[in-house]
Amino acid sequence: MSATLRPATIDDAPTIVNLIRELAIYEKLEYQVQATPEALARHLFGDRPAAEVILAEVDHQAVGFALFFGNFSSFRSQPGLYLEDIFVRSEHRGQGIGKALLARVARIAVDRGCGRLEWSVLDWNQPSIDFYRAKGAVPMDEWTVFRVTDAALIALAGQN
Repeated sequence: MSATLRPATIDDAPTIVNLIRELAIYEKLEYQVQATPEALARHLFGDRPAAEVILAEVDHQAVGFALFFGNFSSFRSQPGLYLEDIFVRSEHRGQGIGKALLARVARIAVDRGCGRLEWSVLDWNQPSIDFYRAKGAVPMDEWTVFRVTDAALIALAGQN
């Protein structure tokens, strides 16, 4: 059974939310999901899209997705892509769908003249780590990700 990959459209927003929830359950982070179809429609398909989504479908049913957006490397003086999420429903894993999604995003990066494709993976997710290493990815062990959200973000924004 082969999957068809296609760019998501605004009509796919509810499907993307469902896939995000399934990913969050897998990552044990469901309590963090705030995504709604309305928010995705505004931020992915509005006047200034913040990210893009590729859907993987089998028999016209979504079975996976990749969500990515552009970034820029000052050291390389070159754009890049950041892969925020990649997910394939458990019953469709092992069929090459994840590999196809990752390859599609890599092709988009190459076509856009990007110097790199990056993503994060939870340190306990050994199956994904092994998958990424097998594709030539290397961990950035010397880097630590920092994040500010909600009240901390607002407080930081108010500092002069």
